[in-house]
Amino acid sequence: MAEGRLVLILVLGFVACTRIGRAVAAPSPAGSSLLELEIFIGRMRSQLPHPSTQLQAARGVLARLLPQHVSSFDFSIISLDQCGGKACFQIENYQRTSGEFVSEEISIKGTTGVELCAGLHWYLKNWCKVHISWEKTGGSQLMTVPKPGSLPKVGDGGVLIQRPVPWNYYQNTVTSSYSFVWWNWTRWEKEIDWMALQGINLPLAFTGQEAIWEKVFQVSEKFNLTKEDLDDYFGGPAFLAWARMGNLHRWGGPLPQTWLDNQLKLQHSILQRMRALGMTPVLPSFSGNVPGALHKLYPSAKISRLKNWNTVNGDPRWCCTFLLDPTDPLFVDIGKAFVEEQIQEYGGTHHIYNCDTFNENLPPTNAPSYIKSLGEAVYAAMSAGDPDAIWLMQGWLFSSQASFWQPPQMKALLHSVPVGRMVVLDLFADVDPVWSQSNHFYGTPYIWCMLHNFGGNTEMYGRLDAVRLGPIEARESENSTMVGVGMCMEGIEQNPVAYELMAEMAFRGERTNLEIWIDDYATRRYGEVAEGAHEAWELLYRTIYNCSDGIADHNTDVIVKFPDVDPSTVKKVPGIIKNRMTISEPDRRLLEGSFFQSKMAGHIWYPPSAAIKALRSFLNSAHKLAKVPQYRYDVVDLTRQVLSKHANELYAQILTSFRHGNLTEVRKNSKTFLELISDLDSLLLSNEGFLLGPWLESAKELATTETELKLYEWNARTQITMWYDNTQDMPSSLHDYANKMWSGLLRDYYLPRASLYMTLLQDALEKNVSFPFSNWRVKWISLTNSWQNEQKLYEVQSKGDSISISKAVFSKYCSRESM
Repeated sequence: MAEGRLVLILVLGFVACTRIGRAVAAPSPAGSSLLELEIFIGRMRSQLPHPSTQLQAARGVLARLLPQHVSSFDFSIISLDQCGGKACFQIENYQRTSGEFVSEEISIKGTTGVELCAGLHWYLKNWCKVHISWEKTGGSQLMTVPKPGSLPKVGDGGVLIQRPVPWNYYQNTVTSSYSFVWWNWTRWEKEIDWMALQGINLPLAFTGQEAIWEKVFQVSEKFNLTKEDLDDYFGGPAFLAWARMGNLHRWGGPLPQTWLDNQLKLQHSILQRMRALGMTPVLPSFSGNVPGALHKLYPSAKISRLKNWNTVNGDPRWCCTFLLDPTDPLFVDIGKAFVEEQIQEYGGTHHIYNCDTFNENLPPTNAPSYIKSLGEAVYAAMSAGDPDAIWLMQGWLFSSQASFWQPPQMKALLHSVPVGRMVVLDLFADVDPVWSQSNHFYGTPYIWCMLHNFGGNTEMYGRLDAVRLGPIEARESENSTMVGVGMCMEGIEQNPVAYELMAEMAFRGERTNLEIWIDDYATRRYGEVAEGAHEAWELLYRTIYNCSDGIADHNTDVIVKFPDVDPSTVKKVPGIIKNRMTISEPDRRLLEGSFFQSKMAGHIWYPPSAAIKALRSFLNSAHKLAKVPQYRYDVVDLTRQVLSKHANELYAQILTSFRHGNLTEVRKNSKTFLELISDLDSLLLSNEGFLLGPWLESAKELATTETELKLYEWNARTQITMWYDNTQDMPSSLHDYANKMWSGLLRDYYLPRASLYMTLLQDALEKNVSFPFSNWRVKWISLTNSWQNEQKLYEVQSKGDSISISKAVFSKYCSRESM
């Protein structure tokens, strides 16, 4: 317990004891909650792997990142006591004894393997000007690392960096479907390395849970369900996240047995590596979602069928899942069995379990007493399998269904578990922080999270100032129960600048000067100073990466989410400019007279001219940076952003001309619109971060039979297009939710769809008839369904020169005459 007491200092120090001028009082309800939670954190620390295991795992990260520098760094695990009671890392110059010849240059000490990796990253970033990023976003810039023997020294006193809060959380429950679904161990190993370097110590570990449910429901004698029963329960590979949350069943299935077996094997590898590094993997728990066949075995059980979640017409084949009432005794039996099966299968647990009881589904009543009983039952099932369980809950319901979750309902759920046994993810804190509206979740520990991305969409977007300030304001606020920061994006491998800053907030206790930070980011990302690139990033920071309109950024640009509306009924919708301070008068007129601010045609929160100016500055650095992968990625990404927003304006002009009966203008702008999509596809084809092929091929690589190959490819294609079910003349309401700006997808799906629309638009004007909206729907739905079932191969390697293509389309579309 001594070490547990040391961890306790970590949180209570900033809650009540370290604020100047504030008296130390008896523990408040919030303090009691933190006290109990931190005692459990202390117990969990006692379950960390032996230091030698963590050292070996951290050295493995170093070897994969910088194989030539394995001997340049000396790693060692230290105690919390040596870090002042907080998790930390220390960076020092390696101390040689007199006459000793050693290869070590830099000594890094940390309280876990994760802290060692975070310390390594901190050193490489701040002394060697390194940039660490996903391969799809340009990869890591390591060319600025000096040769072994020449690493820069730190100051004589060394560097001590402490975590201001204990946890750095990672993932959303749907990231497993939007990003991780087709990964093998090779890709997972790279991600865990990235996580460790970013200091992430609390990741979700959701892979393979269907195999656990198979053991609980089918293999065990108690429930004895059949394979057919579970085929109806599980979703397909690309839709497992929503089957797990009780939104759908069977859609995209059935899951082959090889999938279940291989995913379970993969989960073992994931957990082994996470644990070896000193991470605390978060396992799933039972939320009440059960197979429909369970009602036949237990006819008296309180099993109800939920309402329709986004199906076209309530098709019972995948609509309206089955929910076991938490007050039914069977609830605890199933929850206990699931947790125990995981503990047995994985050889232990770190006692933190995710459970989201009402993901976009509401309880049958808003009575606080009933909601409290639900929470009590959920935790009872969890703790029956693990008496030390802590419930980690996504707080999305408090944002997405705020009208239902008023203070009495929130308190009933949050206070339904023992003190200190629940942690809430303030999932959307970067835009809509719940902590500030609920007095820090009414005393419940929470993690400040950046959601940032929906559906894995491709969109340059960020709220860097909110990320810079939000976690610190939450932590310093009176009665704060904040215990961590987190990244909860629905999809990864985009906007690396936003994730690098968010990861740093796990180690920053004071406010950062972002103007200096962004300038340093540009240098590190490209490996050298380039005036044009620095000017571009200064402008991007103030505009694209500082959205302040409070709108969730889900990419609805016309190219990727073509409006399913009858143009004959559309009227001009004046926009509302949320932030006028940096918008020029011409841009203000453009925005106010456009469709930008409506749901029809994209989200715009910055002056378009600013993005064009930034792109021009980027291209001015091509002579210095043309061969730098990160620069090439950023040029393609920003060019894509500019053209995509320009397409929205073209679409608005086309509709205006259609309403005025101006066929000549409709033809001219339609031609430009379609050319733009084709040019954009060529641009995206020039960079491997924007290709459809890898997504499809990674899905097919997991198949062991031709049947599986077709199923997996259909899942991969469907998720990024129609998403859910449709009829002949009614599309899914989720169509294009997971849209992507990928070459191949533009060429063979978005372009034909837009071309079909433009042809019908012109035909209607030529014949002086109304737009054939019903016919349009039938045609584009048929087009979509055909594409879902195709097996055409797409490029997995880039073609063409990104810089020359970007310059060409910039000249074509971004001149004063074109824009």
